[in-house]
This record gives sequence, structure tokens and C-alpha cells, in this order.
Amino acid sequence: MTTPMLAQATDHGRMYARTVGGELLVPSITTVIGQQASDLSGWHGYMAAKAALEDQRAYRASSSAGLKFAIIRDAASASERYRDDAAARGDRVHNYAEQVALRAMGLPHELEGFRENLIAHGEQAYADRFDEWWEQYRPQPLATEVTIWNQTVGYAGTLDLVAEIAGHTCIIDYKTKGTDRKGRVKPLDDKVVMQLVAGLKAEEALIDAENGEWEPWKHGGASILMGVAVGQTQVVPQQANPQVLKSNWFKFCALKRVWDLNRELTESTEESLMPLVPPPFADSAEHPGKAAS
Repeated sequence: MTTPMLAQATDHGRMYARTVGGELLVPSITTVIGQQASDLSGWHGYMAAKAALEDQRAYRASSSAGLKFAIIRDAASASERYRDDAAARGDRVHNYAEQVALRAMGLPHELEGFRENLIAHGEQAYADRFDEWWEQYRPQPLATEVTIWNQTVGYAGTLDLVAEIAGHTCIIDYKTKGTDRKGRVKPLDDKVVMQLVAGLKAEEALIDAENGEWEPWKHGGASILMGVAVGQTQVVPQQANPQVLKSNWFKFCALKRVWDLNRELTESTEESLMPLVPPPFADSAEHPGKAAS
């Protein structure tokens, strides 16, 4: 995931400031959504088992305790390596998509350089499929990688693209996805709807990060919220169903409250648990067992 100028990783997740170097005030949209519990234990176990099975050193491990430990250690971190690699690939694809939008807006861009970077990592297919989607849908960019802020609820985020498509204002979020065994791009997660509706509900948009200059959000009336799954074999766009936007917004606000409470508890100087001693007993009548002894 790319890191906008005003965002910074903290113990409470990624947070945003109003100006470069300013106080970190609110969590990012993705940090808020991350408060929703996800059980990835099965996936972590699968990745560890797969890494151990495919390790070329495995056949020699029975005669070396040190080698066996090294294989176990590397297998245990397999899911983290996969996650980090996927995040880096996602950054490269997002950066390329941003350059495409900048070119379409007539702004300075480094499109060829970012395409070459994808090629160097064997990821040219992502750029090719994205170009096909861009040509087919012909978005007219209004803003790209725009940082937004909602003071009322207390969050900020960065939107991939706001564009006009066939006369409709669209808020768009790209997700770099893998490909299944049938050659189809893997589906979007439903949580993208919360991310998109949080963007729709923004109150301000950043103009100048260095000076902390903001303006009222112009696209709160966008008619289409679009998640775009970008893969090596295809690009699959999907629209957030207008019928579920209200519920997703309420859920997002509830998760923001969870984040607030978690931070409050983390920063509290009060102990969550206190010692407890047995209660005193005035006489044996209150404690029959004592008289019996």
C-alpha cells in the first residue's frame, strides 16, 4: 500500500495529519476497517505447510537440528513474506495507474518509467490489462490519489481515482488481485464497499500538503462507487450496490468507535485488572465451614 504524504504508521495503525509534519489526528479508512475481525489462521497454516513442503533443504533436515529449525522459522514467516510481496506489487500497479490518470489529465507524469518497473518485476500483464480497461471505460479523471478528510466522524484516506465515466461521477478504488486456476481474477472483498462509502462521505479534500490547505469535498454526490480488481489476465470492475451503502456507512462509523475505544484503553494509565483478596468473615455464623473445623 502506498503511503500518502500526510499518513504515518503508528501503534494505532496508519494515521493522518492535516499538514506535513503535523500532529497525527485521525486514523486512515483502512485502519478503521481493520477493526473488523478476520480469521486468517487457516491461510497462515496453509502458507506455512506449503513453504515447508517446497523448501529444497527439507530432505537434509533430518540429520541437522539447525537446518530443521531454519526451515521451521522460514515456513512460519511465509504468510508475512507473501503479504509483503503482494503489498509491494500492489504499490507498483497503483503507481502505474496513477501515472495513466496524470497523463489523461495533461499533468506531468512518469508513465514509461513505472511501466518499466512493472516489466522488471515480471508484472507487465497488470499494466496491459489495466490499459485495456482504461480504453474500454474511457474515464475522464477529475482527481487521482486525492487525500480526503472527515472531521465529524474522525478519519482520513486517499482515493485512487475520481472520474467521469459516461456522464457519471465515479469514485474508484483499485485492488490488485491474483488469478485462480481457471485464469480468472480473484473476486473483490465486500469490505471495499465500506472503503468506497467512506470516501463518498468525505468533508474535505487536500489541496496543498506542505501548507495544510484543504477545500470542501466536491464529489459527495458521486453516483457510482466502483471497485476495480486488476489482475494479470483480466480487470473486473464492480459497482457498490446503492441498497447497501447506508448499512455499510453505519458499520464503518461503528468500527471507528471501536478504534476510538481501543486507543483510549491502550493509552490509559489505569490497570484493566486489579487484585482481589478473600472477603473477611465476622464470625463463624457467616462462615459455617469454619465452625465445623
